[in-house]
Amino acid sequence: MLIIDAHLDLSWNALQWNRDLLESVYTIRAKEGRMAGKGRAQNTVCLPEMRQGRVAVSFATMLARSTGHNAAHIDYGSQAQAYGVAQGQLAYYRGLEADGHIRIIADAPSLRRHIDEWEGWELDSADESATPPLGFVISMEGADPIREPAQLEAWWDAGLRLLGPTHYGPGRYAGGTGTELGLTDLGKPLLQEMTRLGMLLDLTHLSDEAFWEAVAIYDGPVLASHNNCRALVPHQRQFSDEQLKLIIERAGVIGAAFDIWMLQPGFVKGGSNEGLFIERVVDHIDHICQLAGSSRHAAIGTDLDGGFGREQSPCDLDTIADLQQLPAMLISRGYSESDIKDIMYGNWLRLLYAAWDG
Repeated sequence: MLIIDAHLDLSWNALQWNRDLLESVYTIRAKEGRMAGKGRAQNTVCLPEMRQGRVAVSFATMLARSTGHNAAHIDYGSQAQAYGVAQGQLAYYRGLEADGHIRIIADAPSLRRHIDEWEGWELDSADESATPPLGFVISMEGADPIREPAQLEAWWDAGLRLLGPTHYGPGRYAGGTGTELGLTDLGKPLLQEMTRLGMLLDLTHLSDEAFWEAVAIYDGPVLASHNNCRALVPHQRQFSDEQLKLIIERAGVIGAAFDIWMLQPGFVKGGSNEGLFIERVVDHIDHICQLAGSSRHAAIGTDLDGGFGREQSPCDLDTIADLQQLPAMLISRGYSESDIKDIMYGNWLRLLYAAWDG
């Protein structure tokens, strides 16, 4: 079955981690075998494995923070650096597109053509050596690279279609994970400009304070690209049932994440993933479906290789191609074929078409 994965940090892996994503996962593991550092030689995502796993579309991120808390290869000392890094990440996607490996999708007609081609391939051929190009919808995780709200239109013209205002820490536009900060003075005008342009708001990583302030200002399409349920894993990084219900009421979609510290209450980063299976992800998908009373708001946003690898992923996941285990798990929970299609890719399509068809 086709898949849309709503959160993959592909350009960050390619540039900041120096991984050639045209190579297989296993080639990169071999190259990184002697490297020290979290996630090295443990990667799960490359373009060949995405094709193998039928990940027809992904929301491909740009990620460069400037919070005042410098961290190598992710948090930079100045806003100008963050802007430059994100511009380079966008250029990487354009380079892949120029070489025919991917398509950057920015409007409804292009998305329909792309999905029609993938569905036709799956029906008629399913030859993994001859898949259509992968589709990328460009997103930005943390708005720090946007120099001022008025510059958002230039990013839109360059292909940006989804924006999460913050990441970890005190972002330039809003408080993020690990803070109790609301929107900054720049936050409201950014959200107003997003509304004017029709850019989707990704609520992931917003602090509780910033979440409620943002949804009071922004009345356009909302999503949580990679977010799990606080009722199952009590932590500020997850959303409460009240927050999830707001997203559901606004016809939004929540993508279940695969980072196991978001799947196991009390998991300590660096601990073992033994006994933590993909079924834990299905628990979160099911919780959202039960809150909604339907399958129309649950989806996938794996965040695989988002600063970690197999060591912090479910133990029965070797590569992103193993997402194809999900349909059987959902069948075992009583979900119908149409429900499963919604969760695997249909709900993200519905959200994008609703936003882009106007």
